Amino acid sequence: MIYELVSERKAPAYRIASPADAYKPLARYARSRTERFLTISLDSAHQVISVRIVSIGSVNRTIAVARDVFYPAVKDSAVAIVAAHSHPSGSLIFSEEDLAVSRRLREAGDILGITLLDSLVISKHGFASMVMQGLLPPSTTD
Repeated sequence: MIYELVSERKAPAYRIASPADAYKPLARYARSRTERFLTISLDSAHQVISVRIVSIGSVNRTIAVARDVFYPAVKDSAVAIVAAHSHPSGSLIFSEEDLAVSRRLREAGDILGITLLDSLVISKHGFASMVMQGLLPPSTTD
């Protein structure tokens, strides 16, 4: 549990209405040397409850298991989350694996009643949004 205590970050109170809003609390991780998978837990008004590091990987891979992704959101009594992972290479292109993981997370969230609003990739060059690129349909459940 030490990892959770170290990785748990409280974000400043504000509402997420767009992918650009979601990038703000994640920007500090954009220049990470290793991939990190992150979540933003949101309340029913889409205000940030918390930002958490779910996993830390290698220079080109990290693991995102639905159980680990949604555990913090359940603890937070979150209504929705935004998922993100960093690309140390600077690339803002989603891989096929990124797409598959995000689709599985959307399905898992639907079962749990916690909406996955978007999945972002972040890097030193900014961010990319699956919803904005049409790779993940906008949520219809929230």
